[in-house]
Amino acid sequence: MLSILNSAPVASIIFAATIILSIYAFNKPSALGKLMLHPYSVSRGKNLFQLVTSGFVHKDWAHLGFNMFSFYFFAFNLERIIGHWQFGILYIGSLILCDLPSVKKHKNQFNYHSLGASGAVCAVVFSSILFFPFSSLIVFPIPLPIPAILYGIIFLAYSSYASKLPGQGINHDAHFFGAIAGIVITILLYPQVISHFMGEIGQFF
Repeated sequence: MLSILNSAPVASIIFAATIILSIYAFNKPSALGKLMLHPYSVSRGKNLFQLVTSGFVHKDWAHLGFNMFSFYFFAFNLERIIGHWQFGILYIGSLILCDLPSVKKHKNQFNYHSLGASGAVCAVVFSSILFFPFSSLIVFPIPLPIPAILYGIIFLAYSSYASKLPGQGINHDAHFFGAIAGIVITILLYPQVISHFMGEIGQFF
């Protein structure tokens, strides 16, 4: 535990804070209502803090568990690669950027809310794909491991398609734009990843 905290302190703090705040919000609905994203208010310049806090609370245990499971397997290693403050910028920056399209899309829907770390976690996963494009991922319900880069392509295509369907109950826009934000911010902070990624692609073919 101490080795993880020393090598990836930012990811450790985010991981712990997300779990603690989510559990707190589970037991206090009034706090959940204040912390999750309300595009109607944010688009009118109110409760701008929700662009960040919405990523630290979750709907239920399953929602929290799925996001933290993905975070655990990608975030700590990614911080060791790109650096501490760089990881912090990647995560918080993506958390904000992935919500902006939702704010614009739902700005006139008073009853619409969104919450969860999914967008920022997608940013972490796609940042990792730039470094390890051919690592194997097991994605439910596919029973066999698939290359990370193939998963990325399928994920982006599906998220773009699903975001246009009515009544999903899942913020696919946050997933899509979180993934894109993760790629862009990683390249801005760590531009040599482009040559690394292309080299990995070249070796494969």
